[in-house]
Amino acid sequence: MVSRKIIWSPRSKIRLYEILDFFNQRNQSTIYSRKLYKSFQKELSLLKLQPHIGVKTNFENVRGLIVGDYILFYEIEPKQINIITVWDSRQNPEDLKII
Repeated sequence: MVSRKIIWSPRSKIRLYEILDFFNQRNQSTIYSRKLYKSFQKELSLLKLQPHIGVKTNFENVRGLIVGDYILFYEIEPKQINIITVWDSRQNPEDLKII
């Protein structure tokens, strides 16, 4: 069984930081942001071993890993998994830009 490396795209890093920063500012604490980040990391560790656990999308080779209220959109490559973007599923779906 091949364990792939997780690669965050620049856009996915920005979205992740925006989400975590939002909760830091709103809660005046980093406790929830750290908990959310750990949830992402836990699910990504499973994704490394089972890359097809995410939901298929309308885009070829793009899947979505659901983590709470968020969807991590990713592509599978032989040696890595590319995180394309992080999406808060409570937002207007018309604003979603995957590719």
